[in-house]
Amino acid sequence: MTVLIIEDEPQAAQRLENLVKGLEPTAVVLDKLDTVKRAVAWLEENPPPDLIFMDIQLADGISFMIFDRVPVKSPVIFTTAYDAYALKAFKVNSIDYILKPVDKEELGVALTKFRSLARNEPDTRHMLANIEQTIQGLTKKHKTRFVIKVGEHLRTVEVDTVLYFYSQDKTTFCCTTDNRSHILDYTLEQVEELLDPARFFRISRKYLVAAPAIQDIISYTNSRLRLVLKASQDNDIIVARERVQEFKDWLDR
Repeated sequence: MTVLIIEDEPQAAQRLENLVKGLEPTAVVLDKLDTVKRAVAWLEENPPPDLIFMDIQLADGISFMIFDRVPVKSPVIFTTAYDAYALKAFKVNSIDYILKPVDKEELGVALTKFRSLARNEPDTRHMLANIEQTIQGLTKKHKTRFVIKVGEHLRTVEVDTVLYFYSQDKTTFCCTTDNRSHILDYTLEQVEELLDPARFFRISRKYLVAAPAIQDIISYTNSRLRLVLKASQDNDIIVARERVQEFKDWLDR
């Protein structure tokens, strides 16, 4: 049995691979992909695997975008962090789902279901229709504005006007298109969770940037990148080596 894993959390992807091989010793995991873009490219260039495990929320969008861009001819088992009650629609379709963290016993049940369905060659796109309607109502809504304090007044900053967020002296700021910085009552980690990952990228512990904020990208030592951001005097904005490829993919989506 050949398997493709589409999952944006490396540890989760590796754990899933280990569980699959534990239950199906002859299974071959062809690849582990973390974005819609990479999944589409892989499916366009390779024969369909026997089975695909697919996380719903990927690094660059919702996995249903894959089905809009390329024919998916393999059965799919979704992995998701959404609660079971909200996703009961999955159980009345021929494609299964598994809640995270993936449980070995539940995975075994899903694989048994897959083997049964494989004999009937199900129409994957048709089975996705009802599931997608469910997901549309459950997909995480990204924050569109932040409340800031200006003197004795409260005002709002639209996320669309933010060039980047940064942390300084244990305080989080956002820099907007008018070249002003505003203090936010959030940690940078909290801000990252609230934003659309297709729009903002966490380049380091200190910076979360939008593409329009980037004025220049310079090759730096040890295969890193140095960024010049609009309205910033910081000359030490570095993309770590381990994040460079992901950063390039994000820019090129």
